[in-house]
Parts: sequence; structure tokens; C-alpha cells
Amino acid sequence: MLYYLFRFLEQFGISGSHMWGYISFRSLLALILSLLISMWFGEKFIKYLKKKQITETARDVSIDPFGTSKVGVPSMGGIIIIVAILVPVILLGRLRNIYLLLMIVTTVWLGFLGGMDDFIKIFRKNKDGLKGRYKIVGQISIGFIVGLTLWLSPDVKQNNNLPVENKSHQIEVVHQSKAEKSLKTTIPFHKSHNLDYSDIMGFCGKYKTAAGWILFVIMTIFVVTAVSNGANLNDGMDGMCAGNSAIIGVALGILAYVSSHVEFASYLNIIFIPGSEELVVFLCAFIGALVGFLWYNAYPAQVFMGDTGSLTIGGIIGVAAIVLHKELMLPILCGVFFVESLSVMMQVYYFKLGKRRGVKQRIFRRTPIHDSFRTQNSQLDPDCKYLLRGSGRVFHESKITIRFWITTIILAALTIITLKIR
Repeated sequence: MLYYLFRFLEQFGISGSHMWGYISFRSLLALILSLLISMWFGEKFIKYLKKKQITETARDVSIDPFGTSKVGVPSMGGIIIIVAILVPVILLGRLRNIYLLLMIVTTVWLGFLGGMDDFIKIFRKNKDGLKGRYKIVGQISIGFIVGLTLWLSPDVKQNNNLPVENKSHQIEVVHQSKAEKSLKTTIPFHKSHNLDYSDIMGFCGKYKTAAGWILFVIMTIFVVTAVSNGANLNDGMDGMCAGNSAIIGVALGILAYVSSHVEFASYLNIIFIPGSEELVVFLCAFIGALVGFLWYNAYPAQVFMGDTGSLTIGGIIGVAAIVLHKELMLPILCGVFFVESLSVMMQVYYFKLGKRRGVKQRIFRRTPIHDSFRTQNSQLDPDCKYLLRGSGRVFHESKITIRFWITTIILAALTIITLKIR
């Protein structure tokens, strides 16, 4: 809103109004504003949650060897994050931008879905919350909406990078002069840096382009659902999910900036995406909201984000990666989320496999994997066989959290580096 106001005032020569045309100015302003909103609104909202007794009731203290009780800590703090993202974005963003609109819809959609889950847990006293199938349907739905919009919207175009040989027989990267609809996406560790979904569906003959778009929509659904659930599983310790997601947000912000700048995109040999600069504004607000939330969520937590926050955060990361055509880099960037999800799937599969044979068995001491690092051997089921029992050494959750942050920083740096490794 303010963007359009000051661009209008610029016509009358109002001093300073031209600053609103700079993406760097609006992005940094969004970061600062979201940080302040998160901290100010967070304090007020936590007091409100305590007053209404909207607090955690189902945390299992037995898994913490240090006996830290989480019962009574306010939950649904994800509302703080959502408000701190949306207010700066609405004020500072170009609301006609299709990518920005998709990010706003994703935030509201998954925030509502997670909020319903937290509502059932807290007010209906049902520790399982919203039934799993309804969560999946909600995640699939927003993935389908995003994928279909990117397919059908005339505003979604890109200038593909084309390596050409110059007169000196050296390879230079040029971009198509005209932006067009394309199914190309960035792939790491590959010389051309591009993968075309229609090429994968080449066996469909003359229908390969339509089949490629269908594959793209399916990939969008899968990415949004997987990353959203991965973030949800990672949210188990004070500051864990918020810190990891803020780091991932920084990496995505860098990728959004270079993808929206034709010279940087050419230098890095990646796709140039006109209009993606508005994602920088959104992601700066995303980072500021999470850092501000950490003011209250760092150990010992004064508030939990709940599924209201974790499902939303994961969805935002997934959709941002899809919009930037960097979804194939997510296994590296979101490596922590990936390992958390994989550990749960492996544990469940291995347990069911043993159950069919009448054997009680598990791979890890506990899952998600971060819980395994704070579980003593004395807390394990004596009748169960553990494949990776370990020494039984345990760590305080603050140490585990910081080490996961460090791991995510390394993975984020590696993700950026892959743009030059091919």
C-alpha cells in the first residue's frame, strides 16, 4: 500500500518518494518492521495467551533427561509470526505481483490449517489435534493452487539462461530477450544448470509440454507438503524450527535477489525471473518475524509456535523455492527438515516390519532424530531392540538446537555454492 502511495507522490516531486522504487530499501525496511512487530506484538500476545490459558498441555517431560517441563507455556505463537510477516508485506510490497500474492495466500491458508490443529489440541483437549488426512488434504490443496496458478497465469514468465560460445571459443551466458512460459528449473551440480520437466515427459510425444506442466503441479504439491511436514517435525525444541527457518530464509532471499537481477543471474548461469524481486521483500519480512519470535522462543521458551507456525513456515519455504525454480535444491538447503522426516519414516517402517515377525524393534532411540540426542538408554524400552542405540550420552536441548542451526548454516552456504559448482 505504501509502495503505491509513494510512487504516486513521486509524480509531484515529493522528496524521498523515489526511494520506494528500490527493492533494497523496501526489503530492509520490511525486515526491520517485521522484527519490531514480532517483538512488540509478541509480548502483548503472550500475555493474552496466558490470560486465556491457551497453553501447552501435552508435552512429554519424560523424554527430557534434564526434567524441563513445557506444560503451561503459551502455544499458538505462530500467529505472532504470521502477523509480523503480513503487515510489512501488505504495507511495503507490490500487491499486484503474482508471486507476492501466492506467498500471502500460502501464509494465510497454512496458518489457518495449523491454527485449527492447535485449536483442537488446546480447546478440545485432543492431543492428536486435526486428523492427519485433513492436514494432508489442506497441504495438497494449497500446493495444487500454487502449481496451477504458476501454470495458467500469464504473469508467470522467465528468461531462460542460454550458454553460447563467443568468437574466442569461450562459453558465455545470455538470457532470452523475451520472457516466456517455461518448465525449466535449476538443478545443482549440472553443467547447464537446467532441467526441463517437458524433457522428462518426452515419451508423451506432442503432449509432452502439457504432461510436463502436470508433472510440475505434482512436484509443487509434493514439495509444499514435504517441507511443511518437515518443519512441523523439526519444531520440538525451543528455538529449533524458528532458527533453522530463518537461516533457510536468508539463503532463499539471496537466491530471490540474484534471480531477479539479470546481471547476477547471467553471472551465476541461472534463470532470470522478472518480478521475483518482490519475494525479497516477503522473505526479509519472514526472516525478521522469525528472529523477533526467537526473542521469546529461545530457551527457555516463553511461547511455542505450534502447528500454526510450523506448518506455515514450511509451506512458505516450499512455495518460495518453487517460485524461484530452486525446488531441486531443497534437499540440500532443507537438509535438517529432510533428515527429521526421513528418521520418522524409517522408524515407523522398521517398527512395522518387526511387528509382522513378532519382534519389537526400532532404529533410533527416539524420533524425530533431534529427540534421540536427549534420550538416555535408561529411558528406552528394555523389550525393544535398537539398531542405533549409541552410547547413551545426552545433550541439553539448547546445545542440540544450536548445533542444528550450525548444520543449517553449512547447508545454506553449500546451496549457494552449488550455483558455481557444475
